Amino acid sequence: MKNLSEASPAASTTGSRQAATDSSVAAWRERALRLGSTPHTRRGVSTRVIVAVVVLLILVVAFIDFIQRPALQLDVAAKYLFAPSVLEGIANTLKLTVLSMVLALVVALLLATMRLSKNPVLRGISGLYVWFFRSIPLLVLLILWFNIAIIYPKIQLGIPFGPAWFTTDTQQIVNGFWAAVLAFGLQQAAYTSEIFRSALLAIPAGQSEAAAALGMTRRRTFFRVLLPQALKIAVPPISNDTINLLKGTSLAAFIAVPDLLYSVQTIYNRTYTIVPLLMVAAFWYALFVTVLSIGQYYLERALRRERRYVPQAQTADLTAVVTGSAGAAEALEPEPIRASREERF
Repeated sequence: MKNLSEASPAASTTGSRQAATDSSVAAWRERALRLGSTPHTRRGVSTRVIVAVVVLLILVVAFIDFIQRPALQLDVAAKYLFAPSVLEGIANTLKLTVLSMVLALVVALLLATMRLSKNPVLRGISGLYVWFFRSIPLLVLLILWFNIAIIYPKIQLGIPFGPAWFTTDTQQIVNGFWAAVLAFGLQQAAYTSEIFRSALLAIPAGQSEAAAALGMTRRRTFFRVLLPQALKIAVPPISNDTINLLKGTSLAAFIAVPDLLYSVQTIYNRTYTIVPLLMVAAFWYALFVTVLSIGQYYLERALRRERRYVPQAQTADLTAVVTGSAGAAEALEPEPIRASREERF
């Protein structure tokens, strides 16, 4: 009886504290419901709206002031917009961009695989290449390739320090156009190789281990498993590099390659209408960059949709494999791999 009498004050104290807590929670809940049901009305115009209106007004005024400048001579720009020399320069610009980017992608993929190789010699060569071409400015490299005939007057094929089977002048092969392709492509390969390398490193190591467990060779694992996934990761930065390369081809005008900028330069050197012809070049560059940006957007969206989409039949097969159906696992295994596994075991 003594113990019960001693425990009763403690129990009553605990009960009172719990009741106070419950009443406090109920009060806060009632207040929150009351505040939530109260309609919130905006008082006046928000700061964001004011800032947006001011910025738009500044942009509109600046644009109207710009197009009314007499130095633009928009009628002259419209006259030369589709001039034959300008269209020829556009064709050469697009050729430079495509050939340089193809060369860059091929060399970059080779450099990335060398950089990830276990061979220290290959890793060293790849790292030295990246260091060299990232260290030299593009314009310097462009002029150097244009004067490569000074260093190597002739191109010879044959036994080193022995008889030559084929000999030709370097200037006959490496003219201004191909010097620009080599300069743009080889330097871009140094940057693109780092994109490929980071994309390959972003793929989980379990992918290679799973492919090896299925009996796939390292070459087949790279081209069938790793490279497709790496390309999905590398598409956005490579697309940005392509846009930068398109604009960078304007440097080819310094070695007299008849690209878009060189074409408009030859016209305004004759007519002294500098600003209108530069507006023509700016219009075409902006148009091509816009087209590439739209293509990049849809390509990235298609890759995201492909990554999210899993066919229902494939999901059912994978479910059967997870639940332990050996027949389903063998059905999902590729036929050549299953045949090679059966031959080994």
